[in-house]
Amino acid sequence: MAEQKTEPKKRKPSIAEFVNQVRTETSKVVWPTREETVRTAIFVFIMTLILSLFFLGIDSAFNALVNFLLTLA
Repeated sequence: MAEQKTEPKKRKPSIAEFVNQVRTETSKVVWPTREETVRTAIFVFIMTLILSLFFLGIDSAFNALVNFLLTLA
């Protein structure tokens, strides 16, 4: 028979301990600078624009192909 290993139950921290742990972990976060945030937002906007134009082209090409095939039927 296979042995089942049970882990000891972890005790739940109190609300005060939890809030202190969250504050401690949040203080370790390296927040981006305003310049990094603006640069990232611009990059996301440009990539979204490029991808939307790409998918517009693909959609238009498939639409033209389907319309062409439907005229043959």
